[in-house]
Amino acid sequence: MSGATSRLRNILGHLGGTSSKSPVGFDHTHHLHQLSPTFFLERAAAIEPDAEAIYHVTGNGKVLRRSYSELADRARGLSYFLLKHSLKRVGILASNTPAFLETIFGVIAAGGVLVPVNYRLKPVDITYIFDFAEVDSIIVDQEYLALLDDFKKTHPNVRFIVDLDTGITQGPDAGPFNEAVIEGLQYEQSRETKGWAGLPECTGEDDMIAIPFTFHAVGWTFPWAVTAVRGTHYCLRKIDYPLIWKLLKEEGITHFNAAPTVNTMLCASEEAERLPNPVRVTVAASPPTAHLFEQMTNLNLHPVHVYGMTETYGPITKGYHMPAWDALPPAERYAQMARQGHGFVTSLPIRVVKPEPAEQGILIDVARDGKEIGEIVFYGNICAKGYYKDPEATKKLFAGGALHSGDLAVMHPDGCTQIQDRAKDIIISGGENISSIALEGMLVKHPDVLEAGVIAVPDEQWGERVKAYLTVKAKESQNTPLTPEAVIHWAKNQSAISRFMVPKEVEMVDELPKTSTGKIQKNVLREWSKKGRKS
Repeated sequence: MSGATSRLRNILGHLGGTSSKSPVGFDHTHHLHQLSPTFFLERAAAIEPDAEAIYHVTGNGKVLRRSYSELADRARGLSYFLLKHSLKRVGILASNTPAFLETIFGVIAAGGVLVPVNYRLKPVDITYIFDFAEVDSIIVDQEYLALLDDFKKTHPNVRFIVDLDTGITQGPDAGPFNEAVIEGLQYEQSRETKGWAGLPECTGEDDMIAIPFTFHAVGWTFPWAVTAVRGTHYCLRKIDYPLIWKLLKEEGITHFNAAPTVNTMLCASEEAERLPNPVRVTVAASPPTAHLFEQMTNLNLHPVHVYGMTETYGPITKGYHMPAWDALPPAERYAQMARQGHGFVTSLPIRVVKPEPAEQGILIDVARDGKEIGEIVFYGNICAKGYYKDPEATKKLFAGGALHSGDLAVMHPDGCTQIQDRAKDIIISGGENISSIALEGMLVKHPDVLEAGVIAVPDEQWGERVKAYLTVKAKESQNTPLTPEAVIHWAKNQSAISRFMVPKEVEMVDELPKTSTGKIQKNVLREWSKKGRKS
């Protein structure tokens, strides 16, 4: 039996507060380690070094395959290169290439901060972002190098590391990115401490590792998740529907991520056919329709609906499929699947709160009746720390102690949320609230309609009225060309659309304006309506 002194010492060891040392000098941090996503790559390469990590069709049309051992070596080489040159704030301007994937791991393993930027932005916006984030280097795909011409003029000291994406990794044609990887590996060998142990990585879980400017939380977090389970990353330079179907049919793809608009076009592709094995498809970026989920399921593409924001580090809810839904009629089953769902196991439950907080800023939940509309707010450890260099915006984002989404939703009796609209996209016509999302989901049920974008336009009598922009399916699938009048007649007489929701105006366009993540740009549609512009 231990003595009083020993027992007291043990008690004090548990009461040591937040210090890493107890009052009597015992170290009690042995049960903790700081989590870093870069550890997944080190672990994957150690467990299964020969497993295929990357499949990619390069910029010059060559098929490239790399193992986890190769991926880990290249990412580590990049890390040592950054360490050697004291590069800490690294921008990246590239599509989904192996260089992007290697950079995601390499920058963070070097203790740096990743600044990914959308290559679809205008040069002036790209310049602003890289300047605001104070990058000291930029890894850029050669295709997008010209977008940095203006930035280069005003930031001559920022280092550019160009990736040629040819698959050539050595010799005079390898290009600067591969040369940096090789230089880093050579630098590693010259040091006393080698391997991952010689890299700083992150020193604490609260360290800043990325400054994403709406670039979809650095790949929906999948670069780390796929690596953690030693899966294969299929990297695509562009959204190429024939290539995607080729990969689905020949490569045994089991999972992929895509916004509703991408899935809509994938289902409408000439190459579309039901796959022999099921594929799980993470669907996010904008609220999907039940009709889309039915189309996908018929092709053996099984949707898993998630919802989140860049400010929530990507997905923070999931539409968990309930076995009881299998007994429901198809339309009702898919409608259940299209809801935004429940909070992730890695976060706290989300809430839907009244627009006006109570006294002292206390947030009040809406009724769980699927009818009362409020704003979705988030809590938990996958929320962003805040907005970079903008304390006022951060304060507003976390008003009342929760992260505000700006999305209007209802809470159903089963605790599942369902988005009705963005606050700015709700249409109020004659005192009736019209959800643009709900109406878009109804319009695409027309047999000849491919996509729908709905906005409010001014109306002297009703305040606002509905205008719908539509794209149509391939002409060969139509009996007669679709006209705006035919759509309005169908909406009034053959659809489930309530009379007050029926669009007063319909305009056919070749393509709807979208963001890089597939969201319809309602602000562009509003500009079109003001100028009377057609596609």
